[in-house]
Amino acid sequence: KAVELAVKEGTIGPSVIDISKLYGQTGMFTYDPGFTSTAACESKITYIDGDKGVLLYRGYPIDQLAEHGDFLETCYLLLYGELPTAAQKADFDYRVTRHTMVHDQMNRFFTGFRRDAHPMAIMVGCVGALSAFYHDSTDISDPHQRMIASMRMIAKMPTLAAMAYKYSIGQPFVYPQNDLDYTSNFLRMCFAVPAEEYKVNPVLSRALDRIFILHADHEQNASTSTVRLAGSSGANPFACIAAGIACLWGPAHGGANEAALKMLEEIGTPDRIPEYIAKAKDKNDPFRLMGFGHRVYKNYDPRARIMQKTTHEVL
Repeated sequence: KAVELAVKEGTIGPSVIDISKLYGQTGMFTYDPGFTSTAACESKITYIDGDKGVLLYRGYPIDQLAEHGDFLETCYLLLYGELPTAAQKADFDYRVTRHTMVHDQMNRFFTGFRRDAHPMAIMVGCVGALSAFYHDSTDISDPHQRMIASMRMIAKMPTLAAMAYKYSIGQPFVYPQNDLDYTSNFLRMCFAVPAEEYKVNPVLSRALDRIFILHADHEQNASTSTVRLAGSSGANPFACIAAGIACLWGPAHGGANEAALKMLEEIGTPDRIPEYIAKAKDKNDPFRLMGFGHRVYKNYDPRARIMQKTTHEVL
C-alpha cells in the first residue's frame, strides 16, 4: 500500500517526514527507541549538530554567549527568542532577583530529610513542594502565568540548591542578597557563614556562570521530554519540573557529573590510570569511562572548549 506523507523543511538541519497520519492510513506505527530519528515537537530554541560539534541557542553559537554574556541574558534569549536590550536586561535581572526568596515554611521541608540524603532527592521533593505555595501561575495556557512560573523557577532554584547543601553540612541557611548577581548570590548562599563576611571570588563566579550557560538548554533531551510529557496533561508547572529533576538524576543524564566524580575517586591515583583505560577498552569488562564527552557530539563538544579555558582561569 502506498501512502503520501508531507515533507517539512527545518529552518536549519534536516527535513522531516510528517508521520502524524501514518497510523490512520496504514494501521501501523513507527518504532524508534530513544527518539533517534524522531522530532516530537516544533521548536526554535536550540540546534545541535553532533557531527560538526555545533550548539546554537536561538541561532547564536554557545561560545559567543558564554564569552560575551551572562546566564540571565541567556535565560532571556531562550525565553523570548531575542537577546535583550540594556533596559530589558536590567528589568529582567531585577525581576529574577526579587523572586529569589522562598516561602519561610520551606525551611521546615528540609528538616524532614536526613542530613545525608541525596541532594537530588531533596530537590525533587522541594521543587515539587513549590506547587503547594504558588497558585497564581498554574494556568499554562496563559503566556503571562507561564512567564511568572518560569521566572520563579529560575530565581528559586539556586536558593533551594544552596539550602540543600547547607542542610547537608549542618550550617544555617543563608538568605539571598539582592545587590549580588545571580551566580555570586548562589556562591554566597552556599559558602557564607553568619560569623564572618563573605567576599565572592569573581573568577569562580564567572566560571560557574559559564557552567550555567552551557547547561541552560540541550535540545529535547531526557529531562526536557519528561517535563513536556508531564506538562501535556496540564499539570502544575513546578510539579512538571520536579519530574524533570527526577529524570536528570540518572547517571545516563545529569547524574553523569556525579558518576564522573565517583569514577575519579575509585581510580584514586595517576598510576592506576592505565589499568582503568585497559578496563574501558575491554569489551567483557562492565567498567565505562564517565565524563569524556556527550554521546551526541561525534566530533567535539563545543562546550568543552569553553570549559577548558575557564578551568585554566580558575586554577
